[in-house]
Amino acid sequence: MIRFLLPELLAERSFKEGRRLEWKDVAEATGIHRATLSRMVNTRGYNASVHHLNALCRYFDCELGKLAVYIPDEQIEGATDGG
Repeated sequence: MIRFLLPELLAERSFKEGRRLEWKDVAEATGIHRATLSRMVNTRGYNASVHHLNALCRYFDCELGKLAVYIPDEQIEGATDGG
């Protein structure tokens, strides 16, 4: 399962800028609706578009590998077998 690391990136950028950033700031800067950002963070297995991933990489000034991490299903409580 892919887990998006957006809260961590938002906290890191907030620290670097010395001000509190919110999801509305990310939404305005990227053109990604706040509800979509929320689903990316809170929905297991969310299927993000390449367009959104590109916009987030641009906003956070990071490579794609910094946006998400792979977690094997066996390590996720309550995960079901996809087959």
